[in-house]
Amino acid sequence: MDFKDLFQKFNTLKVGIIGDVMLDSYIWGNVDRISPEAPVPIVSLHHKEQRIGGAGNVALNVQSLGAKAFVLSVTGDDEESRQLYQLFAKNNIDISYSVSSSSRITTNKTRVISRNQHMMRLDAENTHDLSTEEESRLLDLFEKFVREEKPDIVILEDYNKGVLTQAVIQSVISICREAGIITAVDPKRKNFFEYRHVTIFKPNLKEVKDALNLLSGEVNLQALESIHLELNNLLKHQVSFITLSEKGVFYHNKEKSSLIPSHLRNISDVSGAGDTVIATASVVYAATKNVQLMAEIANIAGGLVCEEVGTVAIRKDKLLHECELLLESLELS
Repeated sequence: MDFKDLFQKFNTLKVGIIGDVMLDSYIWGNVDRISPEAPVPIVSLHHKEQRIGGAGNVALNVQSLGAKAFVLSVTGDDEESRQLYQLFAKNNIDISYSVSSSSRITTNKTRVISRNQHMMRLDAENTHDLSTEEESRLLDLFEKFVREEKPDIVILEDYNKGVLTQAVIQSVISICREAGIITAVDPKRKNFFEYRHVTIFKPNLKEVKDALNLLSGEVNLQALESIHLELNNLLKHQVSFITLSEKGVFYHNKEKSSLIPSHLRNISDVSGAGDTVIATASVVYAATKNVQLMAEIANIAGGLVCEEVGTVAIRKDKLLHECELLLESLELS
């Protein structure tokens, strides 16, 4: 496998990411004592940082891999959205098909961190569904995006913040199917079974168990194949791609299934790992249509970002090096 050639192909791809974007704010400090007012630590702040989160982090990972990322979302018309759009512009992520609304606020997750440990998280957000008018504005922009940009793949990134309503999900999938565009979804519980007829369905194991009301704790190939069959009966999708935390990933399509173990890592923070996995899987699949290669590379990418604190995007050069190191003898079917 010529991984340099494959990674070069990423640069030719256009990827749409539709879903809930958010601002990730980090407050860093030191804890040296407990408050005399209450049994809580006192954090002496030394710096603040803002990063792109949610569906925006998926776009950031797509852009980091060399593909062209387009974000389609609805944010608030507020200072947080302006800060978020500045970050998108700084990272060359296209937001010309996104829209702001005065009836919503932009999700902002503020994390307080001391010595690489999360002390607290404060969330400011809307979780109600888009209004009918907001849905129409977003779908009009999505149709324009498909018509003008002709994307190779569209990722539906659901964080249960209201952008991916039933109407939006169904319309986006229908438009993509009609245009012959690959679709990938990272679902959440609320609309879990609305993603019918997508190409790649990528939940994590906990989300699958919750959605299917599974009590068994077994994680083996036979159990996972059974889960795929149950999902496929409900969703009629093409590929199941299930992340298994420290146990790796599982994939199943019509021809083959496999459980791929994770690679040994020094885990610092799992924040954003799922975003990296769906972004990497989508880009690799769009470039190759090979589900095994998709799973192998996405598995490595997810592990790499867990070695760093906070939400970070995958580094293309580092991922290329790891693929050449770990997948040198990979035999693709």
